Amino acid sequence: MTLKNLICGTTFALVAFAAQAHEFKAGAITIGHPYARATAAGQPTGGGFMKFVNGGGNDKLLSVSADVSKSVELHEMKMEGDVMKMRQVEGIELQAGKTVELKPGGYHVMFIGLKAPLKAGESFPVKLKFEKAGEVTVDVKVEAPGADHSMKH
Repeated sequence: MTLKNLICGTTFALVAFAAQAHEFKAGAITIGHPYARATAAGQPTGGGFMKFVNGGGNDKLLSVSADVSKSVELHEMKMEGDVMKMRQVEGIELQAGKTVELKPGGYHVMFIGLKAPLKAGESFPVKLKFEKAGEVTVDVKVEAPGADHSMKH
């Protein structure tokens, strides 16, 4: 392998990684790879996911808003006995120095009353409101169900 091929290959790998990873900041909170699952035509709801790394003091995600749906809610899924239940939550605590991941089967964002299907490859803005860190708009990428997110966080 020539030095030129090695440099080109390394540059390509770095560009590919940078294209996959996208993050945003709100105060001391880093928001990693916000994404939503693609939806089928006529599907009334969609799910949104992301990772919060809190590098500062305790904070709380208070609300989420977006124009892709009639309303947006924060939800939690958890087992109660033998039944998986989903419920709306008033906010999500972000403890100092901790990571909280919104993911399928746990905390997540619900886009309710979708105005159009969420199509893989597209993106849309979402506004997050934190108790202390304030507001930030993030770019949510729409991905096909089952996409691998391990390298994107």
